[in-house]
Amino acid sequence: MSEPRKILVTSALPYANGSIHLGHMLEYIQTDMWVRFQKHRGNQCIYVCADDAHGSAIMLRAEKEGITPEQLIANVQAEHSADFAEFLVDFDNFHSTHAEENRELSSQIYLKLRDAGHIATRSITQYFDPEKKMFLADRFIKGTCPKCGTEDQYGDNCEKCGATYAPTDLKDPKSAISGATPVLKDSQHFFFKLPDFQEMLQAWTRSGTLQEAVANKIAEWLDAGLQQWDISRDAPYFGFEIPDEPGKYFYVWLDAPIGYMASFKNLCNRTPELDFDAFWGKDSTAELYHFIGKDIVNFHALFWPAMLEGAGFRKPTGINVHGYLTVNGQKMSKSRGTFIKARTYLDHLSPEYLRYYYAAKLSRGVDDLDLNLEDFVQKVNSDLVGKVVNIASRCAGFIHKGNAGVLVAGNAAPELTEAFLAAAPSIAEAYEARDFARAMREIMGLADRANAWIADKAPWSLNKQEGKQDEVQAICALGINLFRQLVIFLKPVLPLLAADAEAFLNVAPLTWNDHATLLSNHQLNEFKPLMTRIDPVKVQAMTDASKEDLTASQTDTGEAAAPQGNGELTKDPLSPEIEFDTFAAVDLRVALILKAEAVEGADKLLRLTLDIGDEQRNVLSGIKSAYPDPAKLEGRLTMMIANLKPRKMKFGVSEGMVMAAGPGGEEIYLLSPDSGAKPGQRIK
Repeated sequence: MSEPRKILVTSALPYANGSIHLGHMLEYIQTDMWVRFQKHRGNQCIYVCADDAHGSAIMLRAEKEGITPEQLIANVQAEHSADFAEFLVDFDNFHSTHAEENRELSSQIYLKLRDAGHIATRSITQYFDPEKKMFLADRFIKGTCPKCGTEDQYGDNCEKCGATYAPTDLKDPKSAISGATPVLKDSQHFFFKLPDFQEMLQAWTRSGTLQEAVANKIAEWLDAGLQQWDISRDAPYFGFEIPDEPGKYFYVWLDAPIGYMASFKNLCNRTPELDFDAFWGKDSTAELYHFIGKDIVNFHALFWPAMLEGAGFRKPTGINVHGYLTVNGQKMSKSRGTFIKARTYLDHLSPEYLRYYYAAKLSRGVDDLDLNLEDFVQKVNSDLVGKVVNIASRCAGFIHKGNAGVLVAGNAAPELTEAFLAAAPSIAEAYEARDFARAMREIMGLADRANAWIADKAPWSLNKQEGKQDEVQAICALGINLFRQLVIFLKPVLPLLAADAEAFLNVAPLTWNDHATLLSNHQLNEFKPLMTRIDPVKVQAMTDASKEDLTASQTDTGEAAAPQGNGELTKDPLSPEIEFDTFAAVDLRVALILKAEAVEGADKLLRLTLDIGDEQRNVLSGIKSAYPDPAKLEGRLTMMIANLKPRKMKFGVSEGMVMAAGPGGEEIYLLSPDSGAKPGQRIK
């Protein structure tokens, strides 16, 4: 038998500035299932994480709430820890990046990089808020787009025309924090010389460490040539001061991944048998895996391995990247009640329902995963209650009534038990590859076979016949054993169900290797319902509880409150009042979307071909971030301003404007008329 593996696993650090939602939970559940599988197999697998607790956004939110940043991150960490625990995410350590271990390691890594010549310094010019006495990141600057003249755009790109630019190119810039007019000011910054590691990264990213699609994306950046990375920020800033550089702080993304090391270091300090260097040292033979979302690939597959290499630490064995979560085929939405916080879900439903549904949909790729709420109800009820638990509930009663709860010896269907045994290596292989969907399909295929066999034998009918009681006991004993096999295979996904099943089966905690044996002449405990069906009413109650009124509305110009780094919305002042006659002059029509397509070269725009009854119009709309698959809009009714003067834009002429609402970014929702509306109808 091979030696147990030594594995260290991390998930991306949640930002200590808001609640965990179901999109976040996708990653932590995925990681937890893989870790539980490794432990189930007898490997040493350690799972660490931490709150990402630094940055301007946390400093500003704490100031707004009248508390210290330390108080804010402590409050958020308590909330996060409770949510993770109730979702059965079993960290070996959940720490914080605002910890002494992280301060020490961040300083150590920086000094090693500096002394090896991998740190550069140069002066840069940035906007500075004279009222707040702080330099402004791009997202904290608003002004008029230098390309198309649209007002109220943020400091790095225009949502109207899709142009990208430097914040210094904005016209009439204003601080989004204080409203003051910022001034240009020079400051010395510190840069990590990422190009020093170009050759190493080209080899490492093609070594099997990354999924092929991720490696291909990284190759695009590598082929374009790497740039030095700004790793410093000026005071005031909530974070760690750079050694020997008063008033200069590490950028949050410098110390965030080091938080993985710091969390493990904290665990080692409390666990004498753990050796930090055995997992992080240059010569470590342990395995190291990071689970992350596709939006932070560059930090983990370029900056992070280069930092580790330059500072003399080992690099990850693998970086496992997943896609985003959609709900009912669309981005999570507060107005539709599908932006669901972890706590809101837990107030209404069992965590294991979601754990199973995620497992049933998660492949090893980076595709997005859709939580379809109707399918969620159907699949959980069908698979877990109707198939797996059904086996135990069908058989337990006959064993308790007919044989005092004792499983008889024997094997009533050797070919079936052999099929279960033969399936184990393939299921284990799917778990190992993070292809949870394949593992669940194979497990449910076994459940189908077990149910079909029991239905064919029909012990409920045999039990009514004279002299058939021994056969009934043999059938039901094997049924319980097959249920036990399924529980073993499902334990990484459903630890609560497994614990309840172990209590019913009257056995010690099951391990993977137990699948090779059958219980014989074994006393069962009383059977109690192990899982109930999802009531759709509870799902509706959950979405109702999640609904929030939209805090801002916008048209396709993108002129709305935009998300800030702290996840809140900046509340813009009302525009000047207009006369009713001005408003009445707007010709608002029902429009049928005939065609929707991305505009080549534009980051934000879709080109919509609209039918407004007596003619067709082409409209350029800045809603691409909310509708990444624009073809899904085709055939839908929306509303447009039909008498808006055509406007020549960088990517063509826009012959009107469609109406949308939302806080911006990914949360933009095309407005639709009530059912029964016809293209061309005027809305009054």
